Amino acid sequence: MIRLFVGLGNPGNEYEDTRHNAGFWYIDGLARRLGVHLQPDRAYHGLVARANTAQGPVWLLQPQTYMNLSGKSVAPLARFFKVNPEEVLVAHDELDLLPGQVKLKKSGGHAGHNGLRDIHAQLGSPDYWRLRLGIGHPGVKHEVAAFVLRKPPQAEREAIFKCIDQSLDATEAFLQGDMAKATALVHAGPQRPKPPRKPPTEAEPPATT
Repeated sequence: MIRLFVGLGNPGNEYEDTRHNAGFWYIDGLARRLGVHLQPDRAYHGLVARANTAQGPVWLLQPQTYMNLSGKSVAPLARFFKVNPEEVLVAHDELDLLPGQVKLKKSGGHAGHNGLRDIHAQLGSPDYWRLRLGIGHPGVKHEVAAFVLRKPPQAEREAIFKCIDQSLDATEAFLQGDMAKATALVHAGPQRPKPPRKPPTEAEPPATT
């Protein structure tokens, strides 16, 4: 089961609505769903909540270290409560997915994401789960830093939040450790409407010469 849910972002009002804070948005939604409130905890350099579930206690965490030092917050909490890497889910913004797309994966590289990079280093393992919330890409590498720290247009923000809501539907599966079911729920896109059926046409009269 997932015992530690982490959302990545940057603290401060100036970053609150920026693309880089998509992970924070997920944790905010999860806290509402589980009926808990995040509180500052200096021991873990972040906002923390404990939720008592039927499967046991779980922790929600928003590191307040700024993105590049996210592992400084994640690793101490995981170590203290003896949470293994495979019991950790990290929600983060993903440049390689469009707004409106979300993917769940376990392990792998950090793909240049500074928050994941530091979690790798501090946990000493890449074997945690990632909830990749698509934010799109500016198209050229040198614009990425500014792009992630800007607010998305309203349509993109709504698409990101639809993905967050979709991911929150997998909460019970995460808690039960049914990662196959969680993956199916996260990856389940909205049903495409079926094309309207064409009305039957009368047979055309035979051609005459």
